[in-house]
Amino acid sequence: MSIATQAQSGSKAGRIELRDIAIHLPGKVRFEAVRQVSTTIAAGEFVSIIGPSGCGKSTLLNAVAGYLQPSGGSLSVDGEPVGGPGPDRGMVFQHNSLLPWRSALDNVAFGLKMRGVARAERLERAREFLELVGLRGFADRYPAQLSGGMQQRVEIARVLINNPRVVLMDEPFGALDAQTRERMQQLLLDIWGRFRPTVLFVTHDIDEALILSDRVLVMTHRPGRIREEIVVDLPRPRPEDIIVSPEFIALKKRCLALVQDEVRQSLIGGLEAPRIELPVEA
Repeated sequence: MSIATQAQSGSKAGRIELRDIAIHLPGKVRFEAVRQVSTTIAAGEFVSIIGPSGCGKSTLLNAVAGYLQPSGGSLSVDGEPVGGPGPDRGMVFQHNSLLPWRSALDNVAFGLKMRGVARAERLERAREFLELVGLRGFADRYPAQLSGGMQQRVEIARVLINNPRVVLMDEPFGALDAQTRERMQQLLLDIWGRFRPTVLFVTHDIDEALILSDRVLVMTHRPGRIREEIVVDLPRPRPEDIIVSPEFIALKKRCLALVQDEVRQSLIGGLEAPRIELPVEA
């Protein structure tokens, strides 16, 4: 399947439903990381999650990815319960998961190889996706020979080549400098507009969340709950100077006030988050 065909296929699937999700993480004493999270993310929607450090943003993302199982509630994609990782969901981490002994081309093609796609076809498609992310001349480079921004482009291409219905992104640009980060945000918006997967994006950066998203979910301090859902009613495509518009500034002030209030509440409650003592499973 060529990029053009894949983009035109434009699956309308990718609806994520969370109902009363609770997540307890193991340890000497198991603690409650996420409590009663309920939301629906429409197919093709771009939603960001923000909140104070330790509020369970990444934990919730990992549950949608299938890397950990909720302690309670239900989680589904297009009506199918999430029981583990699957090709319908692609994950992009802050620190890339590229194989250092493989070239950029082979890293992008690796998922197709695991699915049994013939070598000639998978390499042709991998070259197309490297060109899509602006790395046409870097196919033979190894991860260590690429900048951080280039590595993340390879990572995004690696995920998109598998045509996932849902793309999960855990602070993918958090380690990049400001200028590279802005370029990556624009690249991501261009790609999202072309393929229109559902995107669930975790970030600490309020500007980034508002620039990218249709909606922003603001989480409380731990145990994380959704305190407020903020609709980002700004026109698309969003110009670079959108961040100085009165509408953007008003949304930013609202998000900032919510997050700062949650930080204050977590400090008032003490540095130790509330814990629920449950028996540790053998």
